[in-house]
Amino acid sequence: MFKTMGWPEIILLLVIVLLVFGVGRIGKIAGELGEGIRAFKEGLAGEKKDQASEEETQETEEE
Repeated sequence: MFKTMGWPEIILLLVIVLLVFGVGRIGKIAGELGEGIRAFKEGLAGEKKDQASEEETQETEEE
């Protein structure tokens, strides 16, 4: 389906999205998407950090 889409079709699609949602709403959606991605990355980093600290406590308890 998308293999036949060229640049003119993509530009037309972007113009239609811009007309439907408006500039302000697209900016708000992009900002919320960025915050969501940032929170997701922080959550992953927190899990890795928690797992590392659990492994350290287990190693300490075994000694």
